[in-house]
Amino acid sequence: MGKLFGTDGVRGVANTELTPELAFRLGRTATAYFGRQSERPLLIVGRDTRISGQMLEAALSAGICSAGGEAVNVGVIPTPAVAYLARTLGAQAGVVISASHNPYPDNGIKFFAGNGNKLPDAVEAEMEELVLAEPDQLVRPSGDHVGTIKNRHDLSSAYIDHAVSTVKESFKGLKIVVDCANGSAYEVAPVVLKRLGAEVVVLNHQPSGCNINRECGSTHLDGIKAAVISHKADFGIAYDGDADRCLAVDEKGNVVDGDKIMCICALELMRQGKLKDNTLVATVMSNIGLHQAIKRMGGKSVVTGVGDRYVLEAMNANGYSLGGEQSGHIIFSEHCTTGDGIVTSLQLIAAIVKSGNKLSEMAALMTTFPQLLVNVRVGCKDGWQDNAAICAAIRAAEDELGENGRVLVRPSGTEPLIRVMAEGPEIDSLEQLVHQVADTIRKELKG
Repeated sequence: MGKLFGTDGVRGVANTELTPELAFRLGRTATAYFGRQSERPLLIVGRDTRISGQMLEAALSAGICSAGGEAVNVGVIPTPAVAYLARTLGAQAGVVISASHNPYPDNGIKFFAGNGNKLPDAVEAEMEELVLAEPDQLVRPSGDHVGTIKNRHDLSSAYIDHAVSTVKESFKGLKIVVDCANGSAYEVAPVVLKRLGAEVVVLNHQPSGCNINRECGSTHLDGIKAAVISHKADFGIAYDGDADRCLAVDEKGNVVDGDKIMCICALELMRQGKLKDNTLVATVMSNIGLHQAIKRMGGKSVVTGVGDRYVLEAMNANGYSLGGEQSGHIIFSEHCTTGDGIVTSLQLIAAIVKSGNKLSEMAALMTTFPQLLVNVRVGCKDGWQDNAAICAAIRAAEDELGENGRVLVRPSGTEPLIRVMAEGPEIDSLEQLVHQVADTIRKELKG
């Protein structure tokens, strides 16, 4: 990992780590890098609802202009909408100002190539070198070659039309609770679902700039679980701050995570003959139960590293139709080039409508093995995998579980955390094993 780019762009506390000066340099670099074959590079810029978003948008856009590009600011919009607009409007790149599910003081800047794909590690490394270069030797045009800024907040309608077009079923007769996380989905998601005929109960759709993801959205599901029960809804859908992921809640108030959503949607695609090679792409974080369910259904699964861009790389390399993460980052290659919470929710709802079953019945296709994840805050993530005590603790836990489970330890790509996950048949033994590993990490890497 480089000094700037993590697993999903550049992130940090806004105006402290992710400064306007850095945003300016990122804008200049992206314009120069992606616009090498263009006289007037076009970059689509979207953001979420964080209070720091406008500040970073202004700085980033100034950087684009400084390198002779055209910044098209589309305002508050889901991350996948930027990827879609970049691809369909012939842009050289798309830029999203968001820290996704992180708390509001954080913000981030992530890039899409003109084809709507996230950037490979090698491209981010090249860009990082240009951003950090001293002195800055990138082009500085003058006169009428200086770039411009256009504000096109109306372009969200094009993404709404696209999302609606991905399903043919009517949602009439369904009552759906939607948690917009006070984030990028707050305008788009209710419009999409209502256009398809659903009765929609909307939660957390009044962003203040400081309440994105605060006790709401896909990382805080207690509110939507209670709302589904109290409104006697058919189910609920919860998005994260930038709406590139979603989770669901069934009519009984039970969580339906990304693994179960993928299982349901994979079955529907198999029925349609649209699941290429009957293969689902998942990450190492997906539950063992998902792989067993796909196998029972006559399919198979391919496993990648954590991150939806690695899922997409595997999908593109083999032409696979469906892939994603337990967190709800799910990619339908027929419709998207990146994780899309809005489209994912529509595909899930369409599968439910076609089945004639309740969401709880569909979710029962997959049996979830107990899985425990503990995040350990550390002073420094570097070198953890070479620490003898940590390695010994992990081996001991793996030996204890044997073939009945697994242990996965990995650093967060966006925060100073080491994530310890274990999976197996009994939660009590998992708790003991995970905390033994976590305590060792905490002791060895204390800040």
